[in-house]
Amino acid sequence: MGKLKIGAIASGSGSNFEAIAKACETGILKNKASVEVLICNKAGAFCMERAKNHNIPYVLIESDKHEGTREEFDQKMIDVLDKYECELIVLVGYMRFVSEMFINHFKGNIMNIHPALLPSFKGMHAHEDALSYGVKVSGVTVHFIDIHEDHGPIIIQHAVPVYDTDTKKTLAPRILEWEHRAFPKAIELFCDGRLHIDGRIVRIDGEVKL
Repeated sequence: MGKLKIGAIASGSGSNFEAIAKACETGILKNKASVEVLICNKAGAFCMERAKNHNIPYVLIESDKHEGTREEFDQKMIDVLDKYECELIVLVGYMRFVSEMFINHFKGNIMNIHPALLPSFKGMHAHEDALSYGVKVSGVTVHFIDIHEDHGPIIIQHAVPVYDTDTKKTLAPRILEWEHRAFPKAIELFCDGRLHIDGRIVRIDGEVKL
């Protein structure tokens, strides 16, 4: 059996994209997966530089310049991902919703990462929301996506303590460190056939250690 072919979609810096790329090159995914292509929707985003540094093909499809429907935009991404025969899609800081058509095309094999313990603090301001609420614990969630925001079946979560002195600038890097470990691990579980979706519950064969 060949390596799992991954397609990544990002809007910004792409540090999770790089963590996955490194895991494929020299880490836990070395003999299991490869990143075939990166799609970016924002001109000038640093994720494309990361792709270039790892010799991974990248395609810019600017959402700001798209005047059609979401489905028409998503079809452009599908065309690229199908060209590279991608089997698992990873959203690595992609700041748009994808359509039900897109999800169905890839049979739900689409993962996202979120910097909070879902279902708490959904959306784009997870750190600020967690801090303003006064939680003592936040963390990271890797999940399959569905048509709702930050909602699909949860694969992995890891708790990160929140201190009284924390700001977004101190909390975000501490959580990001665990994002870079959790996302490759979730992909490894997928590669190994250890994930079984039962409704919205993801059942995992064996113990999981990050």
